[in-house]
Formats: sequence, structure tokens, C-alpha cells
Amino acid sequence: MTFKDNGLRITVVLPSLNPTQKLVSTVKGLVEEGFSDIIIVNDGSGPDFDKFFDEVASLEQCTLLKHETNKGKGAALKTAFLYIQQQNKDIAGIVTTDADGQHLPKDILKCAQQMTDNETVILGARNFNKSHVPIKSFLGNKITSFVFKTGCGININDTQTGLRVFPVKYIPFLLSIKGERFEYETNMLLEMKPECIPFREVEITTVYEDKNVGSHFNAVRDAFRIYKLIFKFMMSSIISFFIDNIVFFVSLLIFANVFENTRILISTVLARAVSSFINFNFNRNSVFKHKCDYRKCLLRYYILCISLMLISAGIVTVLSNVFPAEKELMITLIKIGVEAVLFFISFSIQRDWVFKKCK
Repeated sequence: MTFKDNGLRITVVLPSLNPTQKLVSTVKGLVEEGFSDIIIVNDGSGPDFDKFFDEVASLEQCTLLKHETNKGKGAALKTAFLYIQQQNKDIAGIVTTDADGQHLPKDILKCAQQMTDNETVILGARNFNKSHVPIKSFLGNKITSFVFKTGCGININDTQTGLRVFPVKYIPFLLSIKGERFEYETNMLLEMKPECIPFREVEITTVYEDKNVGSHFNAVRDAFRIYKLIFKFMMSSIISFFIDNIVFFVSLLIFANVFENTRILISTVLARAVSSFINFNFNRNSVFKHKCDYRKCLLRYYILCISLMLISAGIVTVLSNVFPAEKELMITLIKIGVEAVLFFISFSIQRDWVFKKCK
């Protein structure tokens, strides 16, 4: 039996580590709201917490799964997803939510009711501008939202939300995502974009009791796990940036007395030929990791590469005539400034067009 509303059948998944009475309150609240298929995952909690798990397991609407040792929130979610897949449940979607009271049962129901098709993921979004939001959570989310938007092209207000509704068709996708702890939920959001999985945010109540002391999110440790994926996303372009400018500088020296009038263009072409080959293959195999058609991606990549190369050469040539830039080092510094701007343009176009997997 599962919750039904407008023909939708929803299973709720709650991972939990060392819970409080809030777990019991949340589960009973879900039952009162009409949910009748609730999966709780005990992620290696100590024996002192068995009383809470025993209480919810006694409810006919609940299924309790257990990790003997703590494996992380991501691993707990995957355990529940795999269980649902193996049971071949006749459901339309899955709601993931936290067991620490941050998500109210009425908001979980609200988000579940918003799943009106089998394509769109629903994200419960908190309003971090509320006065009672802890400064750590406010800053953490604002910074992460900015990085998501500028670095990944994903416009999302609540990057840390654990309240998410997935159509059941996405279980194989969810099981394929890397990560065992809090980084798993961030990886979900990052992987949804290249897979062209649409999402929509639904505003929910912003709950922070006792400054969120019950949260197991470690701001330093888990933020590092999250941001290292995004930094890797950018690393290829940074490496290529340095390779490009080193080759450019050396080429200027080599052609100083040979092609005096065109050495900037020639040096730019040589530098971009070397750096682009490295950049394309690294991006395709290690950064984006989406095996799009090689020739199509390569064609798109070099359309972009040649366009930006000509733009760079033109701007550097103009600026080197405007400013006293007779020395090779000064010309290179001008090029670095120009390339710094073009870097962000190139990054966005590669992400959203060159290596775009979906149609």
C-alpha cells in the first residue's frame, strides 16, 4: 500500500543516524498525512537509539533497513533505492526527507503532490533569508548556490535540501551517482543537468531548531567533499590556460624576428592547438565524463576554440597597439587578462553545448 493522491503512489525514504524523538514525530506525522509506505534506514546508529527505531518499525506503514556500521547518508539513500528496485514496488515516485525535524510532514505532502508527471524532480526549497536561519547555514547555502550558478549553470536556491521527489524511473540514475555521504546529494544535482533531468523548486517551511545542532553536516569536511567535484570541473580549463600562455610566450620569442607583424596570431594558433587538444580530451574523459558522440563533440569544440582564438588574437592585437606593449612579457600579460574573461565564456559554452549529452 502506498500514499495515493490524484493517481500518484509515493514511497517516503528517511535515512537516520543517532536520531531523537523527532524521527518518531516525523514518521507519525507522515502517517497522519496519508503516507502508507515509509522506509527508514538506520545508518549504523548506536544501541542507545534502538528505542526510536523500534517505535517506528512497529508501525504497519514502515519498513526498517539497517547498516551495521555508519556508511553515510548517500549510502543509506542508495540502500533504500536498491530495496525499492528489488521489491519492484508499484509506485510512481520516491520522496527523500530528513529525520531531524527540518522537514514538516505537511511540506513533504506538499512536495509529493507537486509531482504531476514522470519527468520532473521536485525540490523542497527553504528561504534562507529568514531571521532565524543560523549564519553557518545562510552563508554555506549562499556560497554554494553562487558556485552552482556560475560554475555549473544550475540555478537553485536551496542546494542543501534533503526533501526531494523523484519519479520512480530515475532509480537506476540515482544508484549510479557516486558518493556515500553528504556529497551524494550535491552530486545528484550536478548529474541531473547533463542528463537533462528537469527540476522545479517548491518553497517549504524553513525550520531551524536549536541552531540545527542535530544536523550531521560537517561544514568543513563535507563542504570539501562537495566543492572538490566542482573544482575538478574547472581544473582542466585552468591547466590548459597555463599551457596555452607558456606556449604563447615561447612562440613569441621564437618568431620575434621572423613574423614580426603576425607573430601574435601565429603564436596564438600554436598555443591554442596544443592546449585545446589537451583540454578537449581531459574534459571529455575526466571532467564531463559523458560519452557523447566524439566527432560531434570535437566539431563543436573546435568551432568554439577557433572562434575564441580569433577573438583573443584580435583583442590582444588591438590592446597591444593601444598600450606600450612592445615587450613579449607585456603582450603576454595583456593576453592573460583577455583570456581570463574568455575563460568563463568558454567554460559555460563547453558545459552547455560542446559536451551536452542530451538533445
